[in-house]
Parts: sequence; C-alpha cells; structure tokens
Amino acid sequence: MKNYYQPEIETMPLPQLQKLQSERLVEQVKFVYDNVKFYRDKMDEMGVKPEDIKSIDDLHKLPFITKDDLRDQYPYGLLGVPLKDCVRIQSTSGTTGRRVVAFYTQEDIDIWEDCCARAIVAAGGTEDDVCHVCYGYGLFTGGPGLNGGSHKVGCLTLPMSSGNTDRQIQFMTDLGSTIICCTPSYAANLGETINERGLKDKIKLKAGIFGAEPWTEQMRHNIEESLGIKAYDIYGLTEISGPGVSFECEEQAGMHIQEDHFIAEIINPETGEVLPEGEIGELVFTCITKKAFPLLRYRTRDLCYLTRKPCSCGRTHVRMHKPTGRSDDMMVVKGVNVWPSQIEAVLLNQGFQANYQIVVDRVGNNDKIEVQVELTPEMVEDTKITVAQREASVVHGLKSMLGIKVDVKLVEPKAITRSEGKAVRVIDKRNLYQN
Repeated sequence: MKNYYQPEIETMPLPQLQKLQSERLVEQVKFVYDNVKFYRDKMDEMGVKPEDIKSIDDLHKLPFITKDDLRDQYPYGLLGVPLKDCVRIQSTSGTTGRRVVAFYTQEDIDIWEDCCARAIVAAGGTEDDVCHVCYGYGLFTGGPGLNGGSHKVGCLTLPMSSGNTDRQIQFMTDLGSTIICCTPSYAANLGETINERGLKDKIKLKAGIFGAEPWTEQMRHNIEESLGIKAYDIYGLTEISGPGVSFECEEQAGMHIQEDHFIAEIINPETGEVLPEGEIGELVFTCITKKAFPLLRYRTRDLCYLTRKPCSCGRTHVRMHKPTGRSDDMMVVKGVNVWPSQIEAVLLNQGFQANYQIVVDRVGNNDKIEVQVELTPEMVEDTKITVAQREASVVHGLKSMLGIKVDVKLVEPKAITRSEGKAVRVIDKRNLYQN
C-alpha cells in the first residue's frame, strides 16, 4: 500500500510545499472538470477552463461551493469517481437540513487516516500509547478518523465510541489509556465524574485530542486541570474528509493545516474577497487529493485567521487560529450579533463550568435571551455569596461583553443534561415559529 503519511512533508520549505500544492491543484481541477458535471457547468458559466489554472495563484478564478450546493446535489451529484470505486460514506447529522453524504475511495481513507495519525503524533502519541477513542462511530467522522489514525501510529486502540461513562472510566483505568479523543464537552463531563469518584490518581492520561464543537481557552485549562493532561485542538469537516484537516502541536498556538492535501483561504464572508494573512474572515478549503468527493473552494462558514509565523515545533504548514464562531451560528438578538463562544468565555471567567444552555425566544415583537448555567458544588457550599449576587455578576459580565441585557438563571449542579457527543448549547425557539 502506498505510504501517504510522510511526516517529513510537515517540515517542507514553503517554496517546495507551494510547488507541490500547485501541481496537485492543476491535476485536481482537470480531474474535477472532466468527472463532475456540477463543477464543469459552474466553471463554464464563469468562463474558466482547466488550462486557466496553472498554480495556486490562480485559485481565486474558481467558483465557490457551499453546503447548500452539497444538499442540492444529494446524493450523487458531486461524485468524482464511479460508485463501484467508493468503499465508504460518512454523513453529517442533517440537523439543519438535508444530510450531506461524503464518499471515499480507499485512497481517500488512507490519506484521511494519515492526517489523523499526524494529529496523534503532534499530541505526543507513539506506538507505546493506548489511544482511547470516544468520539461517535458510524456515520459521524470523529470515531472512524481517529481510530484509523491511531492504527497508523501503532497505538493500542480502544474503539469505545461515545456514551456509557461508567464503561469509559473502567476501560480507562483497567487498560491504562494515555490519549483520549472526544468532544471537549464530553471530556469536561469525564473529568467531572472522575474527580467526583476520587479516581484521578488511577488515570494515566497524558494528552487529549478534542474537536467537533467550539471550546474556549478557559475550557481547555479546566479540562487540563481536571484530567491532568495537555489538551490539543483538532479540526475537520465531514465534507472535506473529517478530523485531521488541521491540529495543534505542543505549542498550542493554532492548528497546522495539512497543506499537502488542503489549500486554505480566508475570505470576506460578504464579498468573497480573499483577505491577507492575519485578517479574520471565513475559512475556505480546496481539497487537492480527494477523489470520490472532491471539493474546490468550499465555504466552511467558520470564522478565523491564518498565520505563517514560524512555529517552535518545526512544522511549516500554515496555522489556523481557533475559529471564533461560525457565520451561520451567529445569532442576531435585539439587533446585536451574538456568538455562543462569547457567552461561554464570560461564564468560565467567573468560575462556572461549561454546563450551560442559551435559550432565545420571542415575546411579541421583542427578542428574549436567557442563559441557564449550573452552579458548581463549591459555589453551593459558599454561603458568603448569594445566588442573586452571582446572577447579577453574570448579567453584568454578559452586558459588558455583548452590549445587551441577558437574563441569567443559575441552576443546581447536574440540572442540565450532560452531552455524550456534541453539546446542545443553543435552543432558538424563534426558529420554531418560522417552520
């Protein structure tokens, strides 16, 4: 089997890397034009031919593609190879509309798993580690991706999937798990449970690889303290393969994008203009090696910035800053742009854990936003500060952050349902009235 892992590519000098990207982009554009009618029609409409793309400098000539396009072409409209050459599908949840189904050839899977292997190595993983994967398996990409990456590294792999916290902790202690892979909200849940049961000294974890949902730096620090580990961010989208598109190294200062497989751009989300390095905008990806489901200039809706500042780890691949939010996750409440990450930052800075929900409703013609957040056991025991005082402090903090008044309801510990996968942070009841 061909070796796609090639960790030496991660330290390739930039001119050499860009030459490789250009070669692969030219080949991929011709492949897509010849094999995917949807792209061929889009390019013809813009007057763009494959021969017009000579290097990565010509990337801006290609059309964008959005998730709506993927839904419209469901299920086979973006397939780049005969169906008989596909060996697997993965799929999004479909919670915001028709599902997106992504197809994979065996070569696509090999490349994806190698990207995940790089992420595990960047977190300090070796063949001596026990990799505990409690992302969901099945159609969700988290479990299969990290499972395959763990195999490539040579770790003993525990394919736990999500849920059943008692079993997770039993295997963690009995088999000596050293690396854990899951959503950050579930990591926080595990840390809380492990400490409540007095089992922290029985846990051998050294690192965690967390993704699939937004999380703040304060949440990272809380997880690191509760589990006694170093927490690494990982990024990916089902549409462009899954986790492993980018990941953090030991510097924990942005996620290295695997530029031998993906070209990243930052654009103005309103105009589509490509923005310079360091400016915040919408992240766009072009897949230059994926064949079954090849995406060119895919608009992720994630908001972040890129930097080529030298990294102490020696990797030369561009880094993406942790997304500050999503252009489509942003809520407009009382005429103000609100991101859940802003609310979480205020809560964590005031000593709360990441157990909260945001409920947005409409009373008459007016929007109403309420944040429900759990008290910690320490807060319950501390009688010097009343619940009303704590609520007033959070209200003030949110007003300073958002510029609008937010109702705050503090509830007892464990009152909010724990997540075993992606946490449900926002309940927007206004959307119910529109359906």
